[in-house]
Amino acid sequence: MMIRDYVTITKPGIIGGNVISVLGGYFLAAQGQFDLLVFVSALLGLALVIASGCAFNNVIDQDIDALMERTRNRPLVQGRVSAAATLVFATILGLAGFGLLALGTNALTVGLAAFGFVVYVGIYSLYMKRHSEYGTLVGSLSGAVPPVVGYCAVSGSFDAGALTLLIIFSLWQMPHSYAIAIFRMEDYRAAKIPVLPVVRGIGTAKHHIIGYILAFLGAALSLSLAGYAGPGYLIVTSVLGIYWLYIAAKGYRTEDNVRWARQVFGISILTITAMSVMMSLDATLMPGVPLWTSMY
Repeated sequence: MMIRDYVTITKPGIIGGNVISVLGGYFLAAQGQFDLLVFVSALLGLALVIASGCAFNNVIDQDIDALMERTRNRPLVQGRVSAAATLVFATILGLAGFGLLALGTNALTVGLAAFGFVVYVGIYSLYMKRHSEYGTLVGSLSGAVPPVVGYCAVSGSFDAGALTLLIIFSLWQMPHSYAIAIFRMEDYRAAKIPVLPVVRGIGTAKHHIIGYILAFLGAALSLSLAGYAGPGYLIVTSVLGIYWLYIAAKGYRTEDNVRWARQVFGISILTITAMSVMMSLDATLMPGVPLWTSMY
């Protein structure tokens, strides 16, 4: 049980989803080339950094986790693992993750991973989540870092392709997170977490979901239109993005907001997963103009 609890603390589901996006960014930049050290360092290193961030988040959130039905059985809330032991565990994971990234990638990649970590643990978890409806927007930046890490581990530069990935995944996070907040509304209210659907209402959240999906679709398609990904990526992203938009628009006619929000959430996962896979399979990267080049 102890081993399972420590695994649970790292939130394996979150790690798995982010690993897929790292792969998408890596192979988008690699263009058929493969460096085992860079690949393993980027993939495993970032997975450990994310695990560390999630473990720190468990310590920070243990008070509000106790108030939410979804999280009240987590190991720290139930006392099966202590906060002190979790802090040590999180620190070891973080050191190992950043060490691997430093060993096999470059300074830019390490810096990007550190940026995502600080935003998630230091800004989002410690303050924004509890105090502002804009916490989701801030948190989206950390959620968008993994594909950029995969990309920059190969390219060594933060060019237009890396910036586009950051924008795409940040925009995707918003309707995805708002959908969760809608079908977990009572949990968020119990914990007094000021997410937009709680603060401004579900109707306003629906407008925001539609707007962010439209923006996401435009940004995602630009990756192909700019020559970074091929026609297969364009077709798959277009079909799933439009279908996601269609499901979101049905929210204006539904009386079952919980069921609808779960559908929006499910399609969001399908869309980003398929898009990441197609980035790996259908990359046609053209040379980009570096906005920030690694010195390492």
